[in-house]
Amino acid sequence: MRFLPAVTRAAALGAAAILAATALTACGDDSSSDANPYGLAQPGVLRAGTLTDAPPNVYLKDGRFTGFDNDLLTAVAGKLGLTVEFVGTDFSALLSQVNNRKFDVGSSSITITEARKKTVDFGNGYDFGYFGLDVPAGSPITSFDQLTGKRVVVVQGTVQDDYATGKQLNPVRVPDYNGAINQLKAGTADAWIAPAEIGEKSAADSNGKITVAAKQLSPAPTAYAVAKGNDKLREALNKSLDEVIADGTWTRLQAQYYPGRPIPADFKPGSGAVTVAPSASASAAS
Repeated sequence: MRFLPAVTRAAALGAAAILAATALTACGDDSSSDANPYGLAQPGVLRAGTLTDAPPNVYLKDGRFTGFDNDLLTAVAGKLGLTVEFVGTDFSALLSQVNNRKFDVGSSSITITEARKKTVDFGNGYDFGYFGLDVPAGSPITSFDQLTGKRVVVVQGTVQDDYATGKQLNPVRVPDYNGAINQLKAGTADAWIAPAEIGEKSAADSNGKITVAAKQLSPAPTAYAVAKGNDKLREALNKSLDEVIADGTWTRLQAQYYPGRPIPADFKPGSGAVTVAPSASASAAS
């Protein structure tokens, strides 16, 4: 019987160990990829950045994040077998936080704009919206074209901010919706350009201190934001969004959060390739 020299035996054993470790590592990488196909910070959990103070779209109620956008996202994620973890933040920071992967997705009635596409990628549009013009009770302002020279407040980084800046109104920027509401109540602002649904809810809750003077259709749909290049997550959310449109969830949430709000004839949520389920009231009427 021939015996390998000790050095040769040690080298052979070392090579075998390296090969075994490499094989295990490769298997581990495949398993990890399969368990986390969407590149989430935590496999199985969709971490969503949102706001706490913007009803009926996104808000905190009894310790739970809710609203049309968040409830819809929960339904969309459920189609993918994902649990949603909502975290409150300021809108002005949300898109950068999504792109640096602090959040997997941004959920906050985010209007798609070309400027924002430079920071994040967007899924298909899931909602439309209006600009609302909120003013203190008794104000003579009744339209958007009366804002020149007025003290106009907006939430920083919103499309309402873009609109006011584009109209050269030199707006007062605040970090959140509560800040805008408080300025109107205190009389330190003449008007607030707001998402109409949020502005209407704020006026209704103001005990007569705030009224809605006017509203106009927003120029683009709202969508969920994901980090640049995260195509797998974006495509999966798009597919699931179509599914919750088809199964009636989207219609039910529209009726729940925006009762009586007409849907523009040319607005098609999601990919536009699925039929929107009719509302329960429409079905009953037919």
